[in-house]
Amino acid sequence: MIQRIQTIYLLLIAAAMAAVLFLPLATVQAGGVIYTYDVLGMHTTADASPVLAHPAWALGALSALVTALALVAVFLYRNRMRQMRLCIFNALLLVGFYVLFAFFLWNLSAQPGFHFSLRFALSLPLVSLILDYLAIRSIGADEMLVRSLNRLR
Repeated sequence: MIQRIQTIYLLLIAAAMAAVLFLPLATVQAGGVIYTYDVLGMHTTADASPVLAHPAWALGALSALVTALALVAVFLYRNRMRQMRLCIFNALLLVGFYVLFAFFLWNLSAQPGFHFSLRFALSLPLVSLILDYLAIRSIGADEMLVRSLNRLR
């Protein structure tokens, strides 16, 4: 299990997406108020206790689902085809994360004085997508190796 390179890729995906759950994705300024945008939504930063101004629970759900699916895929090392399908589905969810984030920002852009700056955590799903591609390639290479060995028997 741990001796395969795709296991390392999948563990790195899970770690990166777990970090996305806790780090801010963007800083938004709308109407003279500065907000912090994370996977749960847009929170005000002016008050001592943050107030949720715009919920975005779907981003949190997608991040948690990608993290869980990457960890599940680690333990499917005996069924490589199922592991590969799970990784492909994970890649689609990562693309959906960016589409959903862009949709939420597009909805917020109608407010007057809207400006945003992106944070480092927004690049982690892209890194996870690249690692997912590398894991899919490694799983495919293992499957081809096993099939070629079965043909020789």
